[in-house]
Amino acid sequence: MDHFLYKNGVLHAEDVSVAEIAASVGTPFYVYSTATLTRHFRLFQEALAGMDHMICFAVKSNGNLAVLKVLGDLGAGMDVVSGGEYRRAKAARVPGERIVFSGVGKTREEMALVLEGGIRQFNVESEPELRALSEVASRLGKVAPIAIRVNPDVDAKTHEKIATGKSENKFGIPIAKARAVYAEAASLPGIDVVGIDVHIGSQLTDLEPFRAAYLKVADLYADLRADGHDIRRLDLGGGLGIPYTRSNEAPPLPMEYGQVIRETVGHLGCEIEIEPGRLISGNAGILVSSVIYLKEGEGRDFLILDAAMNDLVRPSMYGAHHDIIPVQEAEAASTAQPYDVVGPVCETGDTFAKARALPTLTDGDLVAFRSAGAYGAVMASEYNTRPMIPEVLVRGDHFAVIRARPTYEEILGRDSIPAWLSAE
Repeated sequence: MDHFLYKNGVLHAEDVSVAEIAASVGTPFYVYSTATLTRHFRLFQEALAGMDHMICFAVKSNGNLAVLKVLGDLGAGMDVVSGGEYRRAKAARVPGERIVFSGVGKTREEMALVLEGGIRQFNVESEPELRALSEVASRLGKVAPIAIRVNPDVDAKTHEKIATGKSENKFGIPIAKARAVYAEAASLPGIDVVGIDVHIGSQLTDLEPFRAAYLKVADLYADLRADGHDIRRLDLGGGLGIPYTRSNEAPPLPMEYGQVIRETVGHLGCEIEIEPGRLISGNAGILVSSVIYLKEGEGRDFLILDAAMNDLVRPSMYGAHHDIIPVQEAEAASTAQPYDVVGPVCETGDTFAKARALPTLTDGDLVAFRSAGAYGAVMASEYNTRPMIPEVLVRGDHFAVIRARPTYEEILGRDSIPAWLSAE
């Protein structure tokens, strides 16, 4: 469920007309719903009710400070994968004790930043990282709480570019090596072993891979406790999928996911951490764009939009589907026709959809890409010197620009011409 609905024939974000936002900020732009963000976070709270738990929002899915502040104020922790994301979480007033630092390539500089600023735990992904963290923590006179990310070699049955739990993936330590690595961690100065971490992929629409991975975690927990480790947290990752179309079968609900957690590891008495991102933010945002031209091609019509692959890269990068709808509601009797929906970037890959059935559209009409709140704005770029597009947050009948579109002067001002060229 989201809060993007037609009212009086016009798409609204909560109680604000999307056309009104477009008139104010120009297209293209992203708009997020506070009510949807809140509802989706609370669904996870309900799913884990009665269990000691922490829900850490995956900042990589949507890093806007206002979005993080909405969730932080609800009690969310944050899962970050870089020093920059850590700074974002802190800027949104999320305390260090609610921030988990994940990722395969943490630098010593990032480790020092996080140790000085406060952290709930590091999710360690390799032996070299573990040793580096010990060195940094010891030098600073700090103790780094850690969970070791284990790779359970479970096929998440998702897109190959977002699968993270198979033996061929770069993430984590093979679960067969885990006991030896935990033993080394316990022997290192500046390290406090607190938990086990696992994450098998993103956009999962089947609960069985979760079940298989969590059962392996339960077995590992028993082995590690027998080895004398005080394992008190289980970080079970994220990855629960969302519906990207209104016609396909809905993925499992958070409540069903919570039941899998209860059945597999709920009896162990550990604090449960999860790191949802997409399911909280994905359907909480849309991308709004204008039609520049309707171009008649050889056997097909092209709908050329002012949004492009640099604004929303998922279709080009993953072949991902986003429902596209007109902002002005189509009349019930209107006939749909197929369009290739494309952007203006000079790449054939700048294609959002092929032969997509849409109501008749023409120059200047507004369209919205649903389910664009996750991995949309955060993956955007200025390719073709196209300015990053505005982000807008709606609450009830109010909206605010939460990231402005930069001017061309600001974009060009970030470059510099060296003196030896300027003199010529």
